[in-house]
Amino acid sequence: MFASRFRASFAGADLRVCTAFWLFGLINNVLYVIILSAALDLVGPSVPKSVVLLADVIPSFLMKLVAPYFIHVVPYSIRIILFAAISSWGMLLIALTPAYTDGGTITTKMAGVVLASLSSGAGELSFLGLTHYYGSFSLAAWGSGTGGAGLIGAGAYAIATTTIGMSVKASLLASAFLPIIMLLSFFLVLPRGPLQSKVGAKVQEEILAREDGSDPAADREDQGLLSGPLDASTSLVNSAVHTKDTTSWITEFIDNLRRFRRLFFPYVLPLFLVYVAEYLINQSVAPTLLFPLQSSPFTEYRSFYPTYATIYQFGVFLSRSSLLFLRIHRLYPPSFLQCLNLFILILQSLYFFLPSVYIVFAIIFWEGLLGGLVYVNTFAEIGDRVPREEREFALGATTVSDSGGIMVAGLIGLGVETWLCEWQVMRERDWCTQL
Repeated sequence: MFASRFRASFAGADLRVCTAFWLFGLINNVLYVIILSAALDLVGPSVPKSVVLLADVIPSFLMKLVAPYFIHVVPYSIRIILFAAISSWGMLLIALTPAYTDGGTITTKMAGVVLASLSSGAGELSFLGLTHYYGSFSLAAWGSGTGGAGLIGAGAYAIATTTIGMSVKASLLASAFLPIIMLLSFFLVLPRGPLQSKVGAKVQEEILAREDGSDPAADREDQGLLSGPLDASTSLVNSAVHTKDTTSWITEFIDNLRRFRRLFFPYVLPLFLVYVAEYLINQSVAPTLLFPLQSSPFTEYRSFYPTYATIYQFGVFLSRSSLLFLRIHRLYPPSFLQCLNLFILILQSLYFFLPSVYIVFAIIFWEGLLGGLVYVNTFAEIGDRVPREEREFALGATTVSDSGGIMVAGLIGLGVETWLCEWQVMRERDWCTQL
């Protein structure tokens, strides 16, 4: 019975569409994960790792904040080429700059991080906008791919630099070629029919506009026959057309601002709250969630944090892959539950009241489930509820929530981890100083 229900969930799915969007989600997000995994190797032990987080998030946030209002004029095929080129350039800059121990400058490496972040931010809002043309299966595949990026990115970097023994430079250099997969997915795997239909619809609109007598060229010809010298009339018409185009762009921009305001409370705010809470947990609270080694499965304190990260990413992967099987329509309850997770774990860091690290494991896994669940269902709700003509903009504009939440968490977290560790040391729990 379960098998038949499972097969029914995929009825009508196009394998090429699902494969392409899964790879889009994986490659667009995996470089972000690799950069965070390599944070210590990039800046060394004396620089706060939140510097890398902020360099990896702020450019993406700014891109998501402004790009939805103009990026629609750039064809998707051009965007994909630009995204791949910029992200590869950024990773090459990171990889080829000498390590800080060899005199390399952190500034140059951070410039590479910024390039990769800009590409990732523009890529996310573009690919989510693209799901508008390929249906719900494309959104489900995208969400699963982004969830897989966390596990694969962190796992691949750890295996490459520890198990296989590759150098940090070689590992980062290899990752610079991953965007090629994005190009292959778009130009060879993804069916182009829906996009061609979109272009055809625009052409049809232009034809109908000309048939209605709004063709600027026809207007110019009429003006030249009926009134005065040709040069004068052409100048007047060109001026009128330019004014009309400018007015149209301003009107569209104002309309998009109004649309974003309508998106804020039902979609943007709950996703923002989830990301603030979970990244405060991951970057600032989790490093202080330590237990005596004799009562834990570890032999050293530095093992706690990567274990928490892996458990969290596993929860994210499962929930971001669940869209075909589980839908939620009320986004605020899981957002508030995520805030409750943050509150409980801060109390644990301060007062050490949970008897076992396995309870913390369970909370971290639950945190990942909630975060992934709100992410995919936010965009699924937009696909269901936002009018079709506004949907592409809405899907792209709402992506500002996650980067904005991560950025706010990174700024707040600059002092939270230090405060929690100092609190613990004053109460004779100095484990956070032994990492």
